[in-house]
Amino acid sequence: MTATVETLEGLNRRVTLNLSQEEVEAEVRKRLGKVARTVRMDGFRPGKAPMKLVAARYANEIRGEVMGEALNREFGEAVQAGKLAVAGYPRFAPGENGAFVATFEVFPEIQVGDLSQIKVSRPVVEVSDADVDRTLDVLRKQRVQYHAVERAACEGDRVHVDYQGRIGGELFPGGEAKDFPVILGEGRTLKDFEGSLAGMKAGESKTFEVSFPADYFAKELAGKTASFEATLKSVHEAVLPEVDEAMAQSLGIHEGGVTKLREEIRGNLAREAKRRVLAKVKEQVLNGLLETTPFDVPGSLVAMEQQGLKEKAFNDLKARGLKEQDIKLGDDIFEPQAKRRVALGLLMEALIREQKITASEDQVRAMVDEFAQSYEDPAEVVGWYYQDASRLKEARALVLEENVVQWVLERAQVTDETTPLEKLMGTA
Repeated sequence: MTATVETLEGLNRRVTLNLSQEEVEAEVRKRLGKVARTVRMDGFRPGKAPMKLVAARYANEIRGEVMGEALNREFGEAVQAGKLAVAGYPRFAPGENGAFVATFEVFPEIQVGDLSQIKVSRPVVEVSDADVDRTLDVLRKQRVQYHAVERAACEGDRVHVDYQGRIGGELFPGGEAKDFPVILGEGRTLKDFEGSLAGMKAGESKTFEVSFPADYFAKELAGKTASFEATLKSVHEAVLPEVDEAMAQSLGIHEGGVTKLREEIRGNLAREAKRRVLAKVKEQVLNGLLETTPFDVPGSLVAMEQQGLKEKAFNDLKARGLKEQDIKLGDDIFEPQAKRRVALGLLMEALIREQKITASEDQVRAMVDEFAQSYEDPAEVVGWYYQDASRLKEARALVLEENVVQWVLERAQVTDETTPLEKLMGTA
């Protein structure tokens, strides 16, 4: 066989394969002979059917197998001889004069750009006592209890109300409820509705108007004004738990009380801050790498990644209760993400290979220890990871990514920016 390789546009290549038809037919006859010795056909004893009948039934199938094997074998030899790194799978088609043509893509040759042009703003965060206090406030609100009071309702109270709403004198769908709970000031109902309930006492009734905004989710109500008749059934004020040993125990702190609770919160906040800082820095580094190192991305790999993303999204939506026939996902919506993921994967692999970046066992263990800190029994989690080497792959991959990011940071323009924890968390 002889094969010629052509360079097409971008990463596309084409190989013309000239198979020996005599060798193909000889192999077909050989395999037909094997089949004929054992095949069962009506009217004949096993292995006694005439070759002509055996060939009529099985020759095309066997020829297809032989041709497929020959093409794959000769294609492999051609790309090996040409030292071509094939991305994806080749597409075979008949060519001229009995030849076959295989079109395929190769992996790009990646030359890392000028990393000194990458600019990274790195948040520097300190967890303060105020940050711990804010977290404690959140935990207290999550454990709020409501006690009945006989005063007028005010912001923060939970009230229960019976109401009817009418537009043009007609009760509208969803405009009626009994014992409907509302926490005043929480914003889960329309502001005009909540505001009208403030100041009412249990047993009082009131009529008021509520204007629905023009962008209200229920289109039939958007932009309209409704008249409500409401009767307040009860008023309960919020009572937050004290930050004491009982609260610490309810959160799993059985020794050390409030002091230990604050230490745990500070440690959790510090770990989350570290994770978010790394994520923000990593995003800037990866964006910088892509900007300074442009290269063609194999379309076949992007297509496979698109399909994977689509299938994952489909399964996620199905798990949330959507029916298969109602899930409409076009390939186009996943293309940008797929292309970025493939490009970053190739770029990271190139850097790891060329710069001989590795993940040490100490680093992997530190990563596993960090994973385990969020569990009640960290030692048990660490043991679970080390029971099976395959479970360490995730930790090792993350360490490699961090090491690549650190390698780039040592060559990039990095500016440290003091950042409040609230801003980093997106709550400021």
